[in-house]
Amino acid sequence: MVILQNKNAVVYGAGGSLGSAVAKALASSGARLYLTGRHTGSVQKVADEILSSGGFAQVDQVDALDEKAIHHHLEKMVSHAGKIDISFNATGVEVVQNIPLTEMKVHDFIRPVTLMLQSRFLTATAAGRMMAKQKSGVILSLSATPGGIGYPYTGGFAPACCAIESLSRNLASELGIYGVRVVNMRSGGSPDSKVFKEAIDNNPEVMTTVIRMMEEDTMLKKLPLMADIANLAVFLSSDMAGKITGVTVDVTSGTTAGLNYRVARQK
Repeated sequence: MVILQNKNAVVYGAGGSLGSAVAKALASSGARLYLTGRHTGSVQKVADEILSSGGFAQVDQVDALDEKAIHHHLEKMVSHAGKIDISFNATGVEVVQNIPLTEMKVHDFIRPVTLMLQSRFLTATAAGRMMAKQKSGVILSLSATPGGIGYPYTGGFAPACCAIESLSRNLASELGIYGVRVVNMRSGGSPDSKVFKEAIDNNPEVMTTVIRMMEEDTMLKKLPLMADIANLAVFLSSDMAGKITGVTVDVTSGTTAGLNYRVARQK
């Protein structure tokens, strides 16, 4: 279903597992993809998959923490495509977790907050300036379960998620008058993502227990897969979501809405 026909999308961190999943879903829905990454090896593989499927994908090396590089790339993109319709930042940073806050070093706590928010601010506002001029566009961001509930031992990742959600709301309130929508997606852990697969390969017994506990925390007793996030990104980028802005759409299978571990499966 080509609901994004004639749409141009830029994806930062397109070589990662989630960034690539979203990029390929946008392309399958008709969008033209402008893929970026700090290193282009894995990004080019994603582009090759899109191209082999009959889509359009162009790769550029862009550090999503470099304001000048971001601006230069978007100017190049608009010069080539005419406009920018969708912007999504899927870049990641290393996060120190599984340590009590009272025992954590301030650098380890602050680092993900600073870097994640800086990257989202730079890419979103750069796209926002261009979208405001063209009077249209969608800016997507991504947070995770700690953005909606207290989540012990998640270090600086939790406040980073909260900050991203706040940035998305505030930017939406400022850009809405220009016809630009800004929406955040809040995901739960996806067991088919690279970080989970690596953890499963390294510690299969431990991860089996961890994933089971995470599933019990959800209302649906299932964790969202990367395809679930990618499908949501497609919908939010389309005209079908034309009146959705300034909110965080929760895709955690209900984790942030209740104490779901207390509800047991019926045998």
